[in-house]
Amino acid sequence: MTKEIISMSNDRYTSPLSERYASKEMQYIFSPDKKFRTWRKLWIALAETEKELGLDITEEQIEELKAHADDINYDVAKEREKVVRHDVMSHVYAYGKQCPNAKGIIHLGATSCYVGDNTDIILMSEALEIVRKKLINVIAELAKFADAHKSLPTLAFTHFQPAQPTTVGKRATLWMQEFMMDLEDLEYVKGSLKLLGSKGTTGTQASFLELFDGDQETIDKIDPMIAKKMGFETCYPVSGQTYSRKVDTRVVNVLAGIAASAHKMSNDIRLLQHLKEIEEPFEKTQIGSSAMAYKRNPMRSERIASLANYVMSDAMNPALVASTQWFERTLDDSANKRLSVPEGFLAIDGILDLYLNVVDGLVVYPKVIESRLRSELPFMATENIMMDAVKAGGDRQELHEKIRVHSMAAGKVVKEEGKANDLLERIAADPAFGMNMEQLQAIMKPENFVGRAPQQTEEFVNEVINPILEENKEVLGLTAEINV
Repeated sequence: MTKEIISMSNDRYTSPLSERYASKEMQYIFSPDKKFRTWRKLWIALAETEKELGLDITEEQIEELKAHADDINYDVAKEREKVVRHDVMSHVYAYGKQCPNAKGIIHLGATSCYVGDNTDIILMSEALEIVRKKLINVIAELAKFADAHKSLPTLAFTHFQPAQPTTVGKRATLWMQEFMMDLEDLEYVKGSLKLLGSKGTTGTQASFLELFDGDQETIDKIDPMIAKKMGFETCYPVSGQTYSRKVDTRVVNVLAGIAASAHKMSNDIRLLQHLKEIEEPFEKTQIGSSAMAYKRNPMRSERIASLANYVMSDAMNPALVASTQWFERTLDDSANKRLSVPEGFLAIDGILDLYLNVVDGLVVYPKVIESRLRSELPFMATENIMMDAVKAGGDRQELHEKIRVHSMAAGKVVKEEGKANDLLERIAADPAFGMNMEQLQAIMKPENFVGRAPQQTEEFVNEVINPILEENKEVLGLTAEINV
């Protein structure tokens, strides 16, 4: 028997999203238990609403439904689905088996999308809340990192070529700002989510006209009452059989936006790790390379990039579905939705867990950062040197040309001969500048070349980030366990 169990667990496809990347919390959101328990809550909400609005439904029937809200009889539902080939009606049947007195009023006046679509909205809303919580924690960790290194000068890059210095903390604010944009998008989209309600086969509520003898005023109360019972403010005012599939597009686009921001940051970390300036955490027993034992590879950042590519490409799925729906509904959305929405959430959940782990343990090497910066600083300082020489009586145009010639010669020494940058020595030896090495070295203070980077970082963290963190302090303090 044991051998059979082991074989069963290893002889079929399992998703890496559940096996390796996504948290148990996010996996539960898209689990069968969560889905079918939500279906039953919706059926209870519908029955309660219909009873409150005057239909012949008893309190005993409601209580019977509530008593079996969570104990899903999957075996009955699965056997029934083999016969009827319809998942909703199979679960209506299974629920009715557990609730014989209430069997006749389950799903009364509703269509399949009443449970399917309303549940999808509920699950996406709850999943967005998990994403929101983790995104805020990533921002919080980045804020700590930025503040700790706000004044540490580092070489900046444009085109990945040495450029005017910035600080390690200031660079982290660029990452944070993109995540803040994602948080704004998430909160807007989450706040805009509405339930489908119960609008019937083509969205006309025709079945309720029959049930309530054409009482329009009473029918108008159905959707708001269901929404309130399920924790939503309202329902979409109009629909076909389904809520507009454009809703899924908006949700998954939020996930794709987070993925893009995460990918950008992971690229920067990978490049910095190549430069040996910053490294992601590395466990004591972790193996970096199967062949080269000395290596420390940025494997978590690479995994972030890999998952991010998946999420960004996943955004095409709901867009294609939404754009190709026919009239009030077609079923070619179903199989795609079952894959694209949950997997988008599971993947972004894995990305954010990885980020929490990486940012919490980023290793900074100030000496390496300083060494690289100083090797390029003479080039960065040439404008300051020229201005000081002009103040001492030099000709600006003549000095500019001399600096150009000296810079080219110094660059050639570095690139072709592999020697140290000797630009300062060349300038000190040129009488046109009237400056000795001591005077030139006095200019070579890295902190003199970072502009307002420390102040910008401090202001950004204090004025933009900290108020958000203060508003959401109840969700702070998350840590993430990485499976592999």
